[in-house]
Amino acid sequence: MMQKKVEELLEQTIIYSLPSWTHNKEVLTKVLEAHPNIQFVSVVAVDLGGNDTDEKIPVSLFLEDMEEFLSVGVQTDGSSVMLQGIATLNNAKVDLIPDLDVNWFVDYNYDHLYEGNGLPIGTLRIPAFLEHDDKRVDSRSVLKRTADYFTLQIQELLKKHPHLLEELNIASYDEVAEVVLTTATELEFWVKTPEDYADEEKLSTSQMLKEQYWKRTKGSVRTALEETIMLMDKYGFAPEMGHKEVGGITAKIGVTGKLNHVMEQLEIDWKYSTALQCADNELFIRELIEEIFENHGLEVTFLAKPIEGVAGSGKHTHMGAGLKLKNGKYINLFAPKNMQHSYVNTVGWGALMGLLKNYEVVNPFVTSTNDAFNRLKPGFEAPVCIVGSVGHTPEVPSRNRTVLVGLVRDINNPLATRFELRAPNPTTNAYLCIAASYQVMLDGIRAAVESKMDDKQLEAEFSKKAGEEKLYLEKDRAYRSEEDVFEDFTEEERNHLFAKPPATVWENLKGLENYPDKKKVLFYGEVFSEAIVNSYKISMLDQWVKELTGRIIVDNMALVRNCKKLHGADNVTDLDVVNWEKMNAIRNYLMKDSLEKKSLFTQIREAVEAKDFDLVSTLQLEMMEKVSCLKQLYVIYRRNLLEEVNGYHEQYRI
Repeated sequence: MMQKKVEELLEQTIIYSLPSWTHNKEVLTKVLEAHPNIQFVSVVAVDLGGNDTDEKIPVSLFLEDMEEFLSVGVQTDGSSVMLQGIATLNNAKVDLIPDLDVNWFVDYNYDHLYEGNGLPIGTLRIPAFLEHDDKRVDSRSVLKRTADYFTLQIQELLKKHPHLLEELNIASYDEVAEVVLTTATELEFWVKTPEDYADEEKLSTSQMLKEQYWKRTKGSVRTALEETIMLMDKYGFAPEMGHKEVGGITAKIGVTGKLNHVMEQLEIDWKYSTALQCADNELFIRELIEEIFENHGLEVTFLAKPIEGVAGSGKHTHMGAGLKLKNGKYINLFAPKNMQHSYVNTVGWGALMGLLKNYEVVNPFVTSTNDAFNRLKPGFEAPVCIVGSVGHTPEVPSRNRTVLVGLVRDINNPLATRFELRAPNPTTNAYLCIAASYQVMLDGIRAAVESKMDDKQLEAEFSKKAGEEKLYLEKDRAYRSEEDVFEDFTEEERNHLFAKPPATVWENLKGLENYPDKKKVLFYGEVFSEAIVNSYKISMLDQWVKELTGRIIVDNMALVRNCKKLHGADNVTDLDVVNWEKMNAIRNYLMKDSLEKKSLFTQIREAVEAKDFDLVSTLQLEMMEKVSCLKQLYVIYRRNLLEEVNGYHEQYRI
């Protein structure tokens, strides 16, 4: 059987992926020699910032000493990647150790053909771990440890608590062969033609009129989307859907007969996989999307909120778990015995409660950039409250798009039962986000199982009111809402019931220090460590302040300068004068220093230099409010002018 599989692989003209059974010297040698257009090998590790490594190692060197390469890997300098506090300048050596247990992908350069057969030059991308001082310290290793620990703990719980086996319709633990984490992510992104600028008013109006969502794609966007889905299928990602999202405006036909002024939001989904493979898949798919759309003259951005006032891009993350039995049957670990009578089983209730109770130490790995916080605002279905939903009744599954975590279920398909975390965005480090989520879910699972509560008692625990004492969940909080949390609750009520959400990167990172008991959960099974959490915190903090001072303030300075006085002596009204004076006061407050008072921009810079990050965070929020007000006033001011004017637009470029 194995020989036949190898022969089939060798007969393929182009190889897109190499599964784990090929990761040995004998098979790899045959494959690479049969496909000489695969000229390079790249060892792909992912640092704590979510950045992946890429290097071009000639395949001839790989073939010369493959056994050592696969077992020992290669050495590199870790001080230049996001491993702050770990790989320092005086101790920078890290080893990239190939991961032999996941799929490897071949990345083809379709602009560079191999002379021998005319096929595109390929690079075999080998996922790897980063090892420093004999410890694995990268994002992939954290998720690998999570999967291993989760598996071990579920096995122990099943052995120790027979009532779980009964719920799962398993006669004996001896029937269980394997515990599997099933995980999937989605990708939303914006595409546009180069040098085009976003008109926020037009985009906002189009979104309110629902002119784009699930509409037919056209022109180069359609071609690029189709090519992406077809290529994903060749790689074995099992694409499920590609479609327009809510953001965008209708493109125009240029003089060449082709569409121009393209600016729209898309989404691509594909099949779930194991946790680590899921994150690896997403990493590769992002690059496929960028390259294919760029080949069609379209720019791609995975920013969470590229345009203010318009829908941002999410990366909803679906997390489930299951058991493979020795007879080949698969059982969902969260699905209840009777789908019509219960939402989830004991393990499912525990997972949901663990994620929500401990979310303050998960959130720093989910939302870690200024851009990401721009997306998390009420009014755009953005999940800002730590609250979950399971549906109005078990008989009729529903989806509440306003909550942080939702139960996804199909009455007729128990295997589809899973939880959807709605807060991640395309810049979220999928590895750390998924790892932290499963780690805290396990804490809740353990509590639910050991409580010996039945289904109705666990539902009551999850459905508790704020101020109600329960076994596991915190007294002062509520955790369930089947209502629209934005329409049916005021901001004050939301903050009281579901806790006030962080508004800046700094506020979010403080969760790793303000909740020591919850932080300990991350360390169970030595999945995370103090060194890794501290390194991540340093990296995100450094990124936050550098982006704030080097980009955001600089962009806002350009905005202030572009908000110019446009009215002259003719056709001016008292309203024009008043509007201008209001704007000019804000402009001066933001940017103009005097002997008596420093501008807001200067205050932020000085607070950064003083490392007073609480003050930096407060001033950043004030800056955001003032800049938003300035933009709104400027739009009103321009509307009242009779002459057509070319005003500011640079800040809307995406």
